[in-house]
Amino acid sequence: MNETTTSRHTVLLVDGMALLFRAYYATSSSGYIMKTSAGLPVNAVYGFVRYFLDAIHTFAPSHVICCWDMGSKTFRTEQFDGYKANRGQPPEEMIPQFDLVKDVVASFGVTNVGFAGFEADDCIGTLATLYGQEHDVRVLTGDHDMLQLVSESIHVIIMKKGYSNYAVYTPAALLEERGLTPAQIVDLKGLMGDTSDNYPGVKGIGEKTAVKLLLEYGSIEGILDNLESLPKGVRTNIETQLDMLHLSRDLARIRCDVPLVCAIEDCCWAMDRHQVIAKFEELEFKGLMKLIG
Repeated sequence: MNETTTSRHTVLLVDGMALLFRAYYATSSSGYIMKTSAGLPVNAVYGFVRYFLDAIHTFAPSHVICCWDMGSKTFRTEQFDGYKANRGQPPEEMIPQFDLVKDVVASFGVTNVGFAGFEADDCIGTLATLYGQEHDVRVLTGDHDMLQLVSESIHVIIMKKGYSNYAVYTPAALLEERGLTPAQIVDLKGLMGDTSDNYPGVKGIGEKTAVKLLLEYGSIEGILDNLESLPKGVRTNIETQLDMLHLSRDLARIRCDVPLVCAIEDCCWAMDRHQVIAKFEELEFKGLMKLIG
């Protein structure tokens, strides 16, 4: 084998929607929406590029891939009608920016990945599991559900408020902060549900109780094996909502077996400045020119 196939790389997997929505709300909070002279709204894309380049500079990956949702219909909406049903339509100014941001990502020479019927999370989970066997993977997101992917080779970078503000989770950091393992993050969601994704878990069990149960019994299976030891109210809640407990845990679990193909050798970070500058000029991103050196 030659050196390029055996060397260990650092692969950055970007949760595109997480960055785009964060950028939209951060840049539109004043009520002003940045537009090109032709009237095309670009505030979310502009903010996305700032977050994206900041992460590149901070974590210096050798390879970069950007993952996207492919519409609202997924296997999870088939499993549970209410899944994400609480989410309204995106702001009107965002709609043209969904395709535009992928064009901008492509101008950096970065591969856009998505797979119909699955979420970006599942694509990230699949690629992280695949690449994490031989390389160091960094997942850039704002979504704490991703913490279930953490391992010695897969670190999850949670974006915090502002730029250059990150919490990097390793197994040790997750254990120190939450007292939980990555696998227990899935069980936690099964027990307490997720208001953002609109599945209930076990009604009557909040985060505090769920964490306490997992610290004591290790897993949902451990809890179910010890139902007689639980306080009567907690036991009754679990027994009467057993089906929803299992469904909620299944909805929370990121799939790592999406049948997508993405060869790592096609994902090297090798920005063509001229190509990026041309795209920035087209979108009138004068303020971002300094970020590409």
